[in-house]
Amino acid sequence: MAPKKNAAAAPGSAAAEIPGAAAQAKATKAAKAAASHSPAAQLTQVGDKVWNHYLKTTGHQTRLIDAFLVFLMAVGAIQFVYYVLIAKDPFNAFLAGFAATVGQFVLTVSLRMQTDAQNKSDFPKITPERSFADYVFGSLILHFFCVNYIN
Repeated sequence: MAPKKNAAAAPGSAAAEIPGAAAQAKATKAAKAAASHSPAAQLTQVGDKVWNHYLKTTGHQTRLIDAFLVFLMAVGAIQFVYYVLIAKDPFNAFLAGFAATVGQFVLTVSLRMQTDAQNKSDFPKITPERSFADYVFGSLILHFFCVNYIN
């Protein structure tokens, strides 16, 4: 037997036997609708849309670079919190490590800009191989100075 279209209106249904069940169901639907218009729900929806758009439009190499950028931000934050809360000595070691993290972040952002397909018109004469070679060369120079700064 096929289910009835309106179970609440059927005489033998559980919803018809419980007084106020229909009103409670309407109140639940209204609460869900109100919750979907709350700022937190709207922020979640916007975040989901941005994330899905990012996954659709961003290539695999660019996502790897972005993951490394997130890692560098986390390392920089950990270094800063560690310095502020725990160890304030030696300052030059903190400064060299933090400068290496920030410098590597800047170099990686430059690599991302030069290798992204959407920015080909901004860098018409630079190939991805050349930009990666520049990135490696800049990283070597950066780390050479940071290691020499530590002593």
